[in-house]
Amino acid sequence: QVQLVESGGGLVQAGGFLRLSCAASGRTFSNYAMGWFRQAPGKEREFVASISWVGGKTSYADSVKGRFTISRDNAKNTLYLQMNSLKPEDTAVYYCAADLFGLGSSGKEEYDYWGQGTQVTVSS
Repeated sequence: QVQLVESGGGLVQAGGFLRLSCAASGRTFSNYAMGWFRQAPGKEREFVASISWVGGKTSYADSVKGRFTISRDNAKNTLYLQMNSLKPEDTAVYYCAADLFGLGSSGKEEYDYWGQGTQVTVSS
């Protein structure tokens, strides 16, 4: 079992930045690929970014490429998402997820554990 707790969300103006964190506990964090997903009201949960469990291979949705950066600190059992140049369309609840020995899939069905989410609101 892995417990995931997101933090760092909030209200920001368009063009601003936020850094989300996801603290993991319960199992060996370094054995898990980690992903960030988001869900806006009335929409499906969608892939944002991922990082593999070994090698640190990253992957991004086209909509955030060049603006968001995913990273992990295995010593701190923490996943991060640096979000720059935020747009109103980035407004959503952001979730982190864990996939044991995963390669960083964009498919939400691949992930075994999920956090409760943190709200990000970008005003125009």
